[in-house]
Amino acid sequence: MQLVSLLESLPENARSVDVRIAHDTRMILAMKEKAMKEMKEKAVKVMIVIPARLASSRLSEKLLLRAAGKSVLQHTYESASRCGVTDRILVAADDPRIVAEVDSFGGEARLTSVSCRSGTDRIAEIALLHEDVDVFVNVQGDEPEIDPDVIDSVAKLLASRPDASIATAACAIDRLAKLDDPACVKVVMGDEDRAIYFSRAAVPHAREGVTDALLNQYPPVYWQHIGLYAYRRDFLLWFATQRPGRLEQIEKLEQLRAIEAGKTIVVAAVRPSAPGIDTLEDFRAFRERLEGV
Repeated sequence: MQLVSLLESLPENARSVDVRIAHDTRMILAMKEKAMKEMKEKAVKVMIVIPARLASSRLSEKLLLRAAGKSVLQHTYESASRCGVTDRILVAADDPRIVAEVDSFGGEARLTSVSCRSGTDRIAEIALLHEDVDVFVNVQGDEPEIDPDVIDSVAKLLASRPDASIATAACAIDRLAKLDDPACVKVVMGDEDRAIYFSRAAVPHAREGVTDALLNQYPPVYWQHIGLYAYRRDFLLWFATQRPGRLEQIEKLEQLRAIEAGKTIVVAAVRPSAPGIDTLEDFRAFRERLEGV
């Protein structure tokens, strides 16, 4: 208001000059504000945490299985280390044998509490110890072929979206068998890359049936969720204190706890990636791809 009054008191010939000066000043201030925002985004500190559990219901001690002279866990660690967003990687272990394995290849590991019920709880325990880190990326230990570009995409997406608590990834589904498979978790996408819902069912439901045209529509209608997450530290600490949600317990999908609580999850669209290792057949296929045997 003071600037406007001052300009109105000036002679007409001087007023136009000062209006331009005021306009240019506002533009400069806006540019500085934008630059500061970009600097803050670039300054976001990221840590990758690999929650590693020794026991597994479908494939016992799968993280210690070896292919091409390295454990599954070491392959995962090395793949994650090729990302560009951070060089800080830590394995959150539930067993001393996991810690010993990480030590053997020169990685960093920490033994977490036996009270941790899930990998997310293990990451939250790590987050509690690292106040200097803004974003924690959850890389599953049984993903030896994880694409480091996907890690970068998810971490950068969260850094660019202050409204979001979590970022994750998804790839398009173009096959009916994949869509109907309950082991393939689907994510329904809304505007601005926002996740509306996650389900093991084929959602959204096509009332008149799923056609090839619907499966091949662009932008895609059906998306397969990829279980890689980036979390803000404050969200992680909150999440670890919350009881499992009703929808989470029905679908057995932990991310629904955040959806039920009204938290924003954003999703990076990525290319299909190599599968993780859940079964002995998965491991044999991975070893064959790696060793060619």
